[in-house]
Amino acid sequence: MVGLTANNLGVADNGPCLTITRAAGMLEAGVAMTASVFLVRHGRTVLNAQDRLRGLADPLLDDVGVAQAEAVAAVLDGRDVVAVRSSPLARAMATARVIAAHFGVPADADPRFNDRDYGPWTGRERAAVVAEFGSVDAAPGVEPTAAVLARARPALEAVRVDGHGVVVVSHDAVIRPLIGSLAPGSDPEIPTGSWSQLQWDGREWVVVSAGILPEDVTS
Repeated sequence: MVGLTANNLGVADNGPCLTITRAAGMLEAGVAMTASVFLVRHGRTVLNAQDRLRGLADPLLDDVGVAQAEAVAAVLDGRDVVAVRSSPLARAMATARVIAAHFGVPADADPRFNDRDYGPWTGRERAAVVAEFGSVDAAPGVEPTAAVLARARPALEAVRVDGHGVVVVSHDAVIRPLIGSLAPGSDPEIPTGSWSQLQWDGREWVVVSAGILPEDVTS
């Protein structure tokens, strides 16, 4: 599935499209963007492949996940990335180290980008939890989305490096709410191994793209 971009979303009059259209207009007008953050979802694990809730479980990347990490590192080549931050979970750190090595910078862990805590439902099939409670959000013991944002949004502000790019490797349950808080009404699909670009315009964050896979990028 092609991710959300200024080109393919700027035609509809809704929240996410208005935000991304504004970003496109600013870029075309040559308005200075003082910082970029690339939100990367970690590569695939066996629990992703089985559509089980990962949360604070700590599976390693599978072979597909390793390849996804390498692909996203390659597609980000040419960006002025000066730092890589990551959730401390193994699947995120492994992805971050691949990207960091590509840019010659360290990969530093920040627990504020950790995955959502699914409590007793960690490792359960998502479909089973939804069937029992109607949604994952309704399952008792699951970390509320508001709590995820309460830690992740300040972390986003803290990692910004004016004049440069920063990669943040995290999880779909963190990246989607972050994007939704910046582009109200949006809930993009964030596949494993995808990246989303935010730009700071000197006043606020602008969503430029979301859920882009390396194969979506044409040379």
